[in-house]
Amino acid sequence: MVWISRICYRKYGNFVDNLRLYVRGGTGGMGLPRLGGHGGKGGDVWVTAQDGITLKKIKDQYPHRRFVAGAGANSSIRALKGGKGADVEVFAPPGIVVTTDDGVVIGELNAKGEKVLVAQGGQGGAHYCNFLPSKGKARQIRLDLKLIADVGLVGFPNAGKSSLLSTLSHAKPQIGSYPFTTLRPEIGKVMYDDFRQVSVADLPGLIEGAHVNKGMGHKFLKHVERTKQLLFVVDICGFQLSNKSPFRSAFETIQLLTKELELYREELLSKPALLVVNKMDLPETEMLLQELLDQLENQDDYKSLPEDLIPKSTLHFSHVVPVSAATGLGIEELKARIRESLDAQVASQTEQETTRRIEELRRPRPPPTARSRGPRPSA
Repeated sequence: MVWISRICYRKYGNFVDNLRLYVRGGTGGMGLPRLGGHGGKGGDVWVTAQDGITLKKIKDQYPHRRFVAGAGANSSIRALKGGKGADVEVFAPPGIVVTTDDGVVIGELNAKGEKVLVAQGGQGGAHYCNFLPSKGKARQIRLDLKLIADVGLVGFPNAGKSSLLSTLSHAKPQIGSYPFTTLRPEIGKVMYDDFRQVSVADLPGLIEGAHVNKGMGHKFLKHVERTKQLLFVVDICGFQLSNKSPFRSAFETIQLLTKELELYREELLSKPALLVVNKMDLPETEMLLQELLDQLENQDDYKSLPEDLIPKSTLHFSHVVPVSAATGLGIEELKARIRESLDAQVASQTEQETTRRIEELRRPRPPPTARSRGPRPSA
């Protein structure tokens, strides 16, 4: 067991989704009192989004994780105005949230080229500060990666999420017949005939208690925040994590997954959601599917879980799609439903924005205030 846990740790250790850095702006340059010269401003430290970068690369390339900008040039007889110090750019992947150690958000990087100022350089010496320069800002920051994807796969371990992703897209996640084969997030691209692409994120499996960081808890759930829609994946035959864990039916699995999301961040349940019922190639699954559909339609009548495990909110799925990731059954139908759901979400958001703007235009505007006029100048 120790050997297995070491393997798991090493594999997950190759993926870094949170990094702590020390950043410091450059010190300003000295002023020149006898000639009134101004010292140059210290350089700034920026975090810039760039493709092809990972937090693991930053960690390996800069083991000390210190980024200090250049100092401003001193004022001199030849150059009374000192030059600005050199800026430092820390390149990071898109999807980064930059925070302080206290969790205060400094900024977000959602697309290539976006940048956030994390440490400002000090001012150069001038007459208002007795020609003495100031030091640059210094602090610890955190780069927190939250994957950006159109759809996020949500499910318990061994529900077949990795197999589903490999069937839907060209991604090659690790697949096995045991729980926790997915130890790091994977992104796959679903390709359509008209060349449209939809990104799907396969995330490490949840377990009961993930909201309090059991298992991979927060490492998984924080990535769900940035997906546009949720794709619940359940095993039609049910789920049991170990011999000591209780067996959960497919319906109970959906309820438990909903409860974990609700406890972590309730607004996650406002995202559009689809349900994939996997492993439909196994015997007697048609009967189990019909039973599940009946339970979803009459959720108040089926309460087999303890009261504290039943979610407060009822999650309604826009589509329920039975599939078999092993045989390819229902995969084309699923691709069509994913696209249909995303298009409906965009149309709904556009309609809401249009309605909001129309209401703003209809809202009566306050009359313009009369400007006070002073006495006319005498001729």
